[in-house]
Amino acid sequence: HTMDEISAWMNQMERENPDVVSSMIYGKTYEDRNITLLKIGFESTTPKKAVWMDCGIHAREWIAPAFCQHFVKEILGSYKSDSKVNTLFKNLDFYITPVLNMDGYIYSWKEYTTRLWRKSRSPGTGDCTCFGTDLNRNFYANWGMVGISRDCCSDIYNGPTALSEPEAKAVTDFLGAYQNEMLCYLTIHSYGQLILVPYGHPNISAPNYDELMEVGLAAAKAITAVHGKSYKVGTPPDILYANSGSSRDFARLIGIPYSFTFELRDEGNYGFILPEDQIQPTCEEAYQGAMSIINYVHDKNFKSAAITVTATLWTTLTALYISSANVF
Repeated sequence: HTMDEISAWMNQMERENPDVVSSMIYGKTYEDRNITLLKIGFESTTPKKAVWMDCGIHAREWIAPAFCQHFVKEILGSYKSDSKVNTLFKNLDFYITPVLNMDGYIYSWKEYTTRLWRKSRSPGTGDCTCFGTDLNRNFYANWGMVGISRDCCSDIYNGPTALSEPEAKAVTDFLGAYQNEMLCYLTIHSYGQLILVPYGHPNISAPNYDELMEVGLAAAKAITAVHGKSYKVGTPPDILYANSGSSRDFARLIGIPYSFTFELRDEGNYGFILPEDQIQPTCEEAYQGAMSIINYVHDKNFKSAAITVTATLWTTLTALYISSANVF
């Protein structure tokens, strides 16, 4: 869908589901477009834990915004009838940005020659006449160390400085403001059929690497169960290539415990030009993968909390019983 269609759809979701959907503008693109997310979940008088999802950080990866739309459609269509999704809505808020790199996405729709545009649309600095920065190399996470280019005409140019791009700055500021609430960070890309865990630097390992791998492998298994497609799981240096300055790594560095990149279909046969008949099955399988992660994160936080409360209550009741028994 075009950016105009996606924006109209976002308005429609908010209008048709006022009890559980609201929108938030949290920044501006270089070309002065509003960066908008959908906040989904039951209203609460106290801060709730949250899940972040963004799509379309790279303009040419058109299947990614389609997935964000599919994900929203599925959870809104099931929370009234599916008790599990209903519980997620009670305990969590979902912050979903269908298209982060709006300027680049619109440019990729302009004509055939721009279809494979990847970066933002900010102009080069100094003598550079090329446009754009790779937003997923622009975050303050080992910025500029590996897997980047200092050539501003390159697809992996990491920008003149960390957070030089307003889109990366907007996400950084939002995550900083909600740092204590955010449990899970999902950023959706294509292609390769991969689930990537932090970090992109080969010499740095996440403190919960083993758990991230376990959760990622379970998600890959859930994906395969839908249409038989195989997804690899690992750090970028292990299964793709080293990189730095990614949003996934930034999220983990600031303490968001579960941070994953999804690289959707395919494995290179069609690449970014995924055929139309693969859109729906790609979204269906990725939805199960994402929900596998979200359910794990939810259950670990809320079921363990419930067990703790139950145990505390039981201890208190037992103490009261013994105390009353002694009285009599």
